[in-house]
Amino acid sequence: MLQYWFLIPLGFVIGSFGTMIGVGGGFVLMPILLFLYPNESPAIITSITLAVSCCNATSGSIAYARMGRIDYRSATLFTFMALPGAIVGAYATDYISRRCFDFTFGVAMIVLAGFLFVSRTHSPGEGRQAAHRWSATRRIVERDGTVHEYSFDSRLGAGIAGIVGFVSSILGLGGGIIHVPAMARLLSFPVHLATATSHLMVAVMTLAATVVHLATGSFSHGFVRTVLLVSGVLLGAPFGARFSSKVKGGVILKALAAALAVVGARLLVGSV
Repeated sequence: MLQYWFLIPLGFVIGSFGTMIGVGGGFVLMPILLFLYPNESPAIITSITLAVSCCNATSGSIAYARMGRIDYRSATLFTFMALPGAIVGAYATDYISRRCFDFTFGVAMIVLAGFLFVSRTHSPGEGRQAAHRWSATRRIVERDGTVHEYSFDSRLGAGIAGIVGFVSSILGLGGGIIHVPAMARLLSFPVHLATATSHLMVAVMTLAATVVHLATGSFSHGFVRTVLLVSGVLLGAPFGARFSSKVKGGVILKALAAALAVVGARLLVGSV
């Protein structure tokens, strides 16, 4: 167990950064584990990453709930649509080779980086869209009195959630890394609300995927490493939630894009 001591500070960094940008941290942890354990199967690496992301997202969601930043109605709708895909994706990892997994993950990271780089945040009131039958309007008031009003197409949101559920689960991600830019860019969510709402969705989705991995037995091989990583994550998540208030939404998205590009390039180089 001593050879895994470094996983605790690694978990702290992932918990802090992941919570700050509204993701479970899987997009950071996954490539690190792929590098550290080149002989492990994708199923084992994915099961560790999802379990850690679940704990991170749960801890961060509690912190965001206290701040009053979560859009619970939207989180419920999107999670309901994403869960079936997340479960199917968890089963599918047993049938993917390591080299194919690395290549697919690398491409996905670079594509997401490009999407994030061109994303922009919305100024107050800019998120309002023309009302129609499927339009959903929200008014969220944070604990500090900050008011957010925005509207989005619920059909588009549900469709995105369904696709994200499968893709994120098969890649060992909670989905926040896709949901946050999609919610901010396509659904007009204020970025800070998108990160908080996404975190709650990630907690539920990764829990479902982790249960599947427990049922298939792949999680048992990474139990010790998961416990150590979670120990660090639980310390870092509350810190990330508090620090997020001091970071502008645009900065969050650009930092996310840069990290994704580096991770994706590293995996592509290693898979060819």
